[in-house]
Amino acid sequence: MSQDAGKALEDRVAWLQPYLDSPEKQQQLYRRTLMIVVLSQIFGGAGLAAGITVGALLAQDMLGTESFAGLPAGLFTLGSAVAALLVGRLSQRYGRRFGLAAGFLTGGIGAIGVIISAVTNNVFLLFASLFVYGAGTATNLQARYAGTDLASSTQRATSVSIAMVSTTFGAVAGPNMVEVMGRIAHSIGVPALAGPFILAATAFILAGLVLLIFLRPDPLLVAQAIAAENRNGTDNSVVNNPNTLSINNRGIIVGATIMVLTQMVMIAIMTMTPVHMRHHGHGLDQVGMVIGIHVAAMFLPSLLTGILVDKIGRTMMATASGATLLAAGIMGAVVPADSMIGLVIALALLGLGWNFGLISGTAIIIDATTPSTRARTQGSVDVLIALSGASGGALSGMIMAQTSFGTLSLAGGFLSLLLIPVVVWSRRK
Repeated sequence: MSQDAGKALEDRVAWLQPYLDSPEKQQQLYRRTLMIVVLSQIFGGAGLAAGITVGALLAQDMLGTESFAGLPAGLFTLGSAVAALLVGRLSQRYGRRFGLAAGFLTGGIGAIGVIISAVTNNVFLLFASLFVYGAGTATNLQARYAGTDLASSTQRATSVSIAMVSTTFGAVAGPNMVEVMGRIAHSIGVPALAGPFILAATAFILAGLVLLIFLRPDPLLVAQAIAAENRNGTDNSVVNNPNTLSINNRGIIVGATIMVLTQMVMIAIMTMTPVHMRHHGHGLDQVGMVIGIHVAAMFLPSLLTGILVDKIGRTMMATASGATLLAAGIMGAVVPADSMIGLVIALALLGLGWNFGLISGTAIIIDATTPSTRARTQGSVDVLIALSGASGGALSGMIMAQTSFGTLSLAGGFLSLLLIPVVVWSRRK
């Protein structure tokens, strides 16, 4: 080993040693990491709201048909699949700080591209930019893992929930600023429907900068060092319980399946809701309110959900997810199209069912992995989640064009029942 390499290794060991020696220091870093993640998620939530609120409407206006109105959701979720893989690999190799910051900054660039495409009426640029914009949505989802790297087994779901509930502030504000951002965009010569992407670009870039500047020491690198120390047996008193020492493949399959199914159902119904509402005379402000409540239901119950997942069990809450999504699908199918109350309840149930599934599935994945492979595995699982969302988004427009919003909602609700046999299989010895 060269003298420079040896010195670098010594410096790294010296930097990590206080965390290896002290469970108290580990918990201090755990709490500090959560604070930084919370701040970044507030910005990230505002960024992801643009695509789900007006993406389909923007594409419908530019294409002149609703048959491909689900394509934007498909594109940015497909882009998020690629980004999830890359962010997971970057995080595994260089730490959460670089992986997450790169993802958010890339998403901000994509949002800028959407604005330019709307100004120039360039559909191909719109599609390419939505694909890149997906990096921000993927990173916003992966950031939930950063708070769990130093969490104990009884803190994991709660840590995920804290990260997710902080997303609520930006994610709810975003859809409800559609009209305001539309007026701002119009005043500077940008089409009104591209206005929310101005907010998205700013929010994603700020989220990336927060993580890049403040997420030090990197929680994943510290967790990896603790796990290596425990394996070597040099200090058995430093078992902080954030790190399982073996991989549970069944747990990975179960957790991934739960999140894939909930994502597919949620994206499919949510994507077509704005189009369904516009068909029946609802204005953009009403669309923004319904989507805002939906997003609030996706993230705001997270604190309670995390506690329930840690207390009553991962699989119990996964079953609750399937039942809630079924209720959402039935509600969306039977309520009159002009009923704001009915649509609000249906979309709130849809968000709540997704929340139950994502947090329980995430906790199962964390339980089943080790720090040496955790970020890479999490990235790979999020690829499947994004691909399922892309499929749901792309197919939803075609299904609704050929049938109806009610049929789409019922199909999504009954698809969620597949969660029950997955839970039953997970409990087999």
